[in-house]
Amino acid sequence: MSENILEIYNLSKYFGGLAAVSDCSLKVKKGTITGIIGPNGSGKSTLFNLIAGNLESSKGKVMFNNKNITGLPSHELFSMGILRTFQIAHEFTNLTVLENLMMVPSNQSGENLINALFLRKKFKSEEDEIRNKAYEVIEFLNLKHLANELAGNLSGGQKKLLELGRTMMVESKLVLLDEVGAGVNRTLLKDLGTAILRLNKEKGYTFCMIEHDMDFISRMCNPVIVLSEGSVLFQGTPEEVKNNELVIESYLGRSNKNN
Repeated sequence: MSENILEIYNLSKYFGGLAAVSDCSLKVKKGTITGIIGPNGSGKSTLFNLIAGNLESSKGKVMFNNKNITGLPSHELFSMGILRTFQIAHEFTNLTVLENLMMVPSNQSGENLINALFLRKKFKSEEDEIRNKAYEVIEFLNLKHLANELAGNLSGGQKKLLELGRTMMVESKLVLLDEVGAGVNRTLLKDLGTAILRLNKEKGYTFCMIEHDMDFISRMCNPVIVLSEGSVLFQGTPEEVKNNELVIESYLGRSNKNN
């Protein structure tokens, strides 16, 4: 049995004549928090969309727990435990925090009209179980004071915590976090980081994280993979990444020149 939860081989995605991802190969070890960094346009979000089934690859192979998942749609991958968050949080703005969490589990009995009308006992029991799970998630994320608040009224950081909470409502095995720190103040970013580390250590979640904040990446991730022009430029510890000449020239140096 492979120690890797995710293995990608020569993955490519072309838009017309442009390669957003080009012969990209990488591996993510189970139980790790792997960072993905790179300049804008290096293919990070496209890579996540390919892994999560939001885009179809032009060529290459994606393996998840030794199973070929290349080309499978996102809802099938969701049921297998692959979840993806977005740079801009996707919440149901007119539902409360509690209701947003309760919407996550699929194939609920209440989704079937016959069950809702004639199997009330089963429906009620399942709903109570999901509600209890949602309250556990809310407690874990320190959102108890916001349980009945409309999700649309939350701050950017609180929405990111809610989105992280949604991954806890199902049996998540691999969570793809796309710029979890974007638009989040430092206090809430610390809370987000603590929640991710707890999920990793206490519940065995494997995370793959796109992030521009190198301080946050250094705190959270090992290893760190650097993308450039749609393929892997370098992989190593945060310190090795910071000191690598190719990375400095391609990404960190470019960033420094812009400051």
